[in-house]
Order: sequence, then C-alpha cells, then structure tokens
Amino acid sequence: MTTGNLLTDHPELYEERFPDPDHLAARWAEDVLARHGAGPRVLDVGCGTGRDAAWLHHRAGRELTGIDTSEAMLAHARSRHPGPAYHRADMRDFRLGTTFDAVLCMDSALLYCHTNDDLTSFLARCRAHLTPGGLLVAEMRNGAFFLGNTELLDGPRTAAFTRYGTTYTSRTTLHIDHAAQLLRRRRIWTADDGLPPAEQHSAWRLLFPQEIRHFLTTAGFEVLALYDRPGPRTEPPWSEGDTPHPTADADRLHLVARLKPLHHSNGDTTP
Repeated sequence: MTTGNLLTDHPELYEERFPDPDHLAARWAEDVLARHGAGPRVLDVGCGTGRDAAWLHHRAGRELTGIDTSEAMLAHARSRHPGPAYHRADMRDFRLGTTFDAVLCMDSALLYCHTNDDLTSFLARCRAHLTPGGLLVAEMRNGAFFLGNTELLDGPRTAAFTRYGTTYTSRTTLHIDHAAQLLRRRRIWTADDGLPPAEQHSAWRLLFPQEIRHFLTTAGFEVLALYDRPGPRTEPPWSEGDTPHPTADADRLHLVARLKPLHHSNGDTTP
C-alpha cells in the first residue's frame, strides 16, 4: 500500500475523474462575478488543473491569476490550460504584490483552512489583495448539512473510471472528527494495471452558515449571498438564469461577500 494523492499527483486523472466538458463551474463563477459587478482581475485560490481559470481568462475575458500548493497541478495548468499566471503559494500566506477585483475559491478549497487561525489568515490575505469593494466568491461543502443527515457517512462509496485502458477504482469513507470540526476522508485507489493500492487521507473544515457570516464580518466583509443551491455541484446543477434559493441546508454552500470599502485593519495589508 502506497500513500499520496493519486488525483493531485496525476492531474490528467483528476480531469478524467471529474469531467466538466460544459465548463459548468467556470460559467457559474462568471455568472456570479458579472451579477455582482466584479472587475476583470480575478485570483483563483486552489486553481488545481487551471481548467476554470483558463475558461474565465479566454472565454469571459478576465485577467486570471491562479495559486495552488501542488506543483504537479500547476505544471498541468501551465501546459494544458495556458493563459492565466500560475504561482505556487499557500492560501494562508500568499503574497503576490498586486491586487484583484475578486477572489474565487471553488471545490471546497476554502475548507482546507482547518483551524480558526487558518481561516483568519486566509481572509486577511484576501483583504490585502482585494481592491475596495472587491468580491470573495466561494463554493464548498456545507457543514450544516451534517446536522441530522448521515447519507454521506453511511458506509464506503465506490467509484471507477477508465483512462487509456486502465480502470481506476476508489473506495471512500467519510467520518466526522467532532473535536476538530473536520470531515475526514480515507480513500483507497486500486487499478487493474498491477500497481499496488494507494491510500489517501484528507479533510475539510465543517463550517456553518452563521459561523461563516461571523468570520467574514469580523474580517471586514459584507456577506451578499449565502445559499445552498443551485450551483455547479448541486443536483440539479445550476443553469443560466437560475437564481439562488433562500436556504442553506443542502450539501453544498455558496458564498458571495464584498470587502467593505472603508474597512481598516491593524494587520498586514501588503499584497
């Protein structure tokens, strides 16, 4: 048994496992940015393979910068989805020397802030890199969903996909670490090409809607929208013309917040 992250280490497998041929995630992000009047300069935090960033850059005409901690993902982004500027950086302490009109944080990237200090540091970095009135847009798992819902926790889930004749199968188990307020994931990958199984461990912070509002308000943001659906990962998924539901109890959560123009901070405001 080996350890690591099969999909992060092999971005081409990530895109095979999570295909988005219609660029639904990027189109949803552009709809939110346009609806709230965001300027053209966008920072994609946790940009991964660069698929969304490149669509926003080329198809929506925005000026994209992406950051990620995975060099394999960034190399894939530069070669397969060129156009945006890609940098290796941690979401808790990035310093890019410039400002943006919006920060985008898709696919639960925000939830890799496992502690209150992590989240406070990330929001401070967003504040330092956003122009006055700039937007923070995030799409993530919803902590409130797990209050009474166990369907994602009831036993392992199996999924498979095939690339170039090799079938990859994952067996995933989720459990809640209540003390740390984390949703922990154990995933074992097997392949029919003879390679040994690979075991992966990861976790997301379980944030609740009122908790998110408190962190954002404290950091100098105004929450404009916080809702469960529709979005790019919901069922049914978002489509053009959809408007947000006034609820926040399904398994995905969508956040739109604006940096208050007159907010002042005693912290480090150097971008």
